Amino acid sequence: MDERNWQAEKFEANRPHLRAVGYRMLGSRTEAEDAVQEAWLRLLKTDMSEIENLGGWLTTVTARICLDWLRARKSRREEPLTAHIPEPAVTHDAGNGTDPEQDALLADSVGLALLVVLQRLNPAERLAFVLHDMFDMPFDDIAPIVERSVVATRQLASRARRRVQETPVATEADLTRQWHVVDAFLTASRGGDMQALLAVLDPKIVFRPDAVAALMGSVSDIHGQAAVAEAFRGRAQAARPAVIDGSIGAVVVLGGQLRIALRFTIAADGMITAVDALADPEELRRLDVMMIEP
Repeated sequence: MDERNWQAEKFEANRPHLRAVGYRMLGSRTEAEDAVQEAWLRLLKTDMSEIENLGGWLTTVTARICLDWLRARKSRREEPLTAHIPEPAVTHDAGNGTDPEQDALLADSVGLALLVVLQRLNPAERLAFVLHDMFDMPFDDIAPIVERSVVATRQLASRARRRVQETPVATEADLTRQWHVVDAFLTASRGGDMQALLAVLDPKIVFRPDAVAALMGSVSDIHGQAAVAEAFRGRAQAARPAVIDGSIGAVVVLGGQLRIALRFTIAADGMITAVDALADPEELRRLDVMMIEP
C-alpha cells in the first residue's frame, strides 16, 4: 500500500469521531462534514513523519477549524446559526457516500435541546465543554487550541458546564412537537391549502405584526381562524423553521440578514393560538435565533 492510500485509510478510520466533534461544535451536519474535509486537506499538506498521534492531531485540527468558524459567526451576527434537527428522521440516497447508521447515531445522541443550549456558549467555552465533557480530552490538550493556560481552560469548561445546567430550555419532546406544528403551518401556507391551515389554527387565534411588519404587509392585527388562514394562504414562501429564544418559530433571511421572525404560541392541544411577526431591526437583533437545517 502506498503512503497516500495508507494516509486515506487512517483518515477514514477517524472520520466518524471527527464528524461527531464537528457536529457538537457547529450544530450542523453539513458544516461538520465541511470541517472534516478541511482537516483532510490540511493532512495532505503535512509531513506524516511529524505526527506522533494521528487521531489526536486530526481532532485538534478539526477543533481549531470549528473554533475559527464559530468565532466568525459571532462577528457576523446577522447570519443565524444553523443546526440540524433530529426530527423528522434523516433520509439518505444510495451511493451518496454517507453512513445512515452513523448519521442516525449522531442525530440521536445530540438532540435539538442540547444544541440550543450549546449555541449560547461562547466559542471557547463550547470547545472546552465539548472536547472535555463529551470526548474526555485532557485539558492539557485543549489549552493550546483555545490559547489559554490549563487552569483557564478548566475554568472555561466549568463555566460552560454551569451554564448548560442552569439554562432553561424546552424538552426535546416539546421542541419536536412545536416543530411539527410550525412545519405543518408553513407547508400549508406555502401550498395555499386552506383546510390544512384551518386544521392547525385555534378558532380564536390572533396575528400580531409589529409596526415595521405591519407596514411591510399593509396589515394590522388579525383575529379569528378564517381571517388568519386567509391572510397566510399562499404566503410564507421564504419562511423557514427556526429556534427563536428557545422555542420553534420561523424566519425569513434575505441576503444573509434576518428580515422577519414569526413567533408562535402553541396550546397543549397543538393548535396555534397566536402568531407574532417581528420586523423591527432593533427587535430582531435582540433575538436568539438558530435556523434549522433541513
